[in-house]
Amino acid sequence: MNVSVVLFTSDLRLHDHPPLRAALQGSRQVVPLFVRDRAVTGAGFAVPNRLAFLADCLRDLDAGLRERGGRLVVRSGDVVEEVCRVAAEADADEVHLAADASAYAQRREARLRRALEAEGVRLHVHDTVTSAVDPGAVSPASSDHFAVFTPYFGHWSRRGLREVLGAPRKVDVPDGVGSEDLPARRGLAGLSPDLAAGGETEGRGRLTAWLRSGVAAYEDRHDDLAGDATSRLSPHLHFGTLSPVELVHRARAAGGPGAEAFVRQVAWRDFHRQVLAARPEAASADYRTKHDRWRTERTAGEDIEAWREGRTGYPVVDAAMRQLRQEGWMHNRGRLLTASFLTKTLYVDWRVGARHFLDLLVDGDVANNQLNWQWMAGTGTDSRPNRVLNPVTQAKRYDPDGAYVRRWVPELAEVEGSAVHEPWKLRKPDDPAPDYPDPLIELSDGLARFRRARERD
Repeated sequence: MNVSVVLFTSDLRLHDHPPLRAALQGSRQVVPLFVRDRAVTGAGFAVPNRLAFLADCLRDLDAGLRERGGRLVVRSGDVVEEVCRVAAEADADEVHLAADASAYAQRREARLRRALEAEGVRLHVHDTVTSAVDPGAVSPASSDHFAVFTPYFGHWSRRGLREVLGAPRKVDVPDGVGSEDLPARRGLAGLSPDLAAGGETEGRGRLTAWLRSGVAAYEDRHDDLAGDATSRLSPHLHFGTLSPVELVHRARAAGGPGAEAFVRQVAWRDFHRQVLAARPEAASADYRTKHDRWRTERTAGEDIEAWREGRTGYPVVDAAMRQLRQEGWMHNRGRLLTASFLTKTLYVDWRVGARHFLDLLVDGDVANNQLNWQWMAGTGTDSRPNRVLNPVTQAKRYDPDGAYVRRWVPELAEVEGSAVHEPWKLRKPDDPAPDYPDPLIELSDGLARFRRARERD
């Protein structure tokens, strides 16, 4: 056994990489390969923010390989065709790949296996690369997946994790395997102005800093909108520049309630992945339908556009939506509030919101994004499908002095304290039209419409 190919997908790192470790142990030479997937680009997932972050990741991965005597091979096109082509060029007899949860990933794996077997090349698929606990690794006796998080988390917590693997010291890549130029951020239009940098080096530095100075307060502060006390590691988990297995090990080593609360969020990510792996149609269809007759672009176009632009008249909702456009990221509490407002207050189809988030979020992950939207819309795994988050009371609880709102809604920068969350109360009848809009809808009217819709069926 002389040459193996390692196909990188959502695992763009050198540390704790089981496919790369196995390839290096079993072969004299290894081709690290990334394919710029034509199918993913065509499906609308290759949006500017993620393309920019991906470019950072690939450049950092290539730099790390070159430090070890290797290089990254980049190709574009159909993944199966390009992997087979590279395997033939390198005279490889094995291909290594990380398992993944989406329906597309499962189809890709099946196609790749058939094509490689026809060429006499073995495919090895490795678990616990993109998840801490893989889909299907824990399941109830009566079903193929857990539909409720709490029992899932109990089983997840009791399952032992594999040991963390170190980065390789040397990677020998055969000559004669051509590569395209590495992509770059330069020239990409439509980027969020304050988009974070990508790459394993950046991710590991952020993780170390977070464990040193952020995780201890996480349990108490993770919902603090202005405090920005979350890890911001979700883009690195999405692109795999950080290993979820290593993340859990290091958080548990840090110890304390904050670390435990943080590990629980990693488990939520795995929970959604196992739901999607078992029910891939949940990426676009209700997991548990309520037979909603949602408003859509056709019937609620102006309301949807106001929500996208952050001009709903509800300051905390607008602040979160503007943060999304500016950073390509949104605070976790903001995600809940904006999703509740769109689906429950405006009664707009959750797929409209999920698509907009995927257009901008650098961490736009199908499992997490779609199933979190369904959770908030009441069509997913939430045991209280009719819950509605009041944006005013939530804002007063999680942004009590209004600092988050004033940061992102400059029209209200001069409003003091919690009054910023209800600016309509400050207006006088004879005031000229303000820069900030009136609420799109009274919260009580939105709630009544939602309840009527759900009670109808």
